[in-house]
Amino acid sequence: MTPGDNATHVVIDDAGQFTELLCATPITHHAGTLLVRRFDLRPSHALDYVPMWNAMREFTATRNEETADQIWLLTHKPVFTQGQAGKPEHLLNTAEIPVLQIDRGGQVTYHGPGQLVAYVLIDVRRAGLGVRELVECIELSVIDVLAQFGIVGESQRKAPGVYVKGAKIAALGLRIRHGCSYHGLSFNADMDLSPFRRINPCGYEGMPVTQLRELLPVNADVSDLLDRSAQLLGSALAARLGNLGIGSPRH
Repeated sequence: MTPGDNATHVVIDDAGQFTELLCATPITHHAGTLLVRRFDLRPSHALDYVPMWNAMREFTATRNEETADQIWLLTHKPVFTQGQAGKPEHLLNTAEIPVLQIDRGGQVTYHGPGQLVAYVLIDVRRAGLGVRELVECIELSVIDVLAQFGIVGESQRKAPGVYVKGAKIAALGLRIRHGCSYHGLSFNADMDLSPFRRINPCGYEGMPVTQLRELLPVNADVSDLLDRSAQLLGSALAARLGNLGIGSPRH
């Protein structure tokens, strides 16, 4: 995992603090009306889940037809999240890690430092997109990133996400509200995978889970792996969404 530092974990207590953090977060891609924002990915700056969840909902509730679509790239402190139809039997031994029932689709998954999270805040109605089209675009973006490392990824229609040789490397869950998407995907880059053994990932008993670091050759340079993944994923999402017309002046 990327080495941490001795800084205090970032805590967001109110909307004003989040606004300040968002304004201080650099835009790594600016494709017309699509902005890609990359938060500090160091473990010491992993973000609490609930304030970010609230921020996504607030952004979605208050945006209008002129609001730019955005991608937020970040990491979270350890947490299990259950989708709207999440079943308790898929929680095996969560112990000290909190469990949150949230409003995305899908079952339970894990977020933690070293995992790249991309929140996809898109006005799908304005773009004329279907949900399946957006899901496929996100999955293909992850597959593009893996290809940059010489890894072959694939999607599975019955279980959204991206897999490498049957093991899940990226989970995906969205919510569409007022014609706009929020939530998104999590990509396992360079993290502790053991919490996944405390759940049935995405509702599948015994589903194998993998990460980018474990798929690279033993002599590969794994320094700054999370940062490199964020750079590549931001570019891939901007390109794929741009191909669908998102970010073009007419939107």
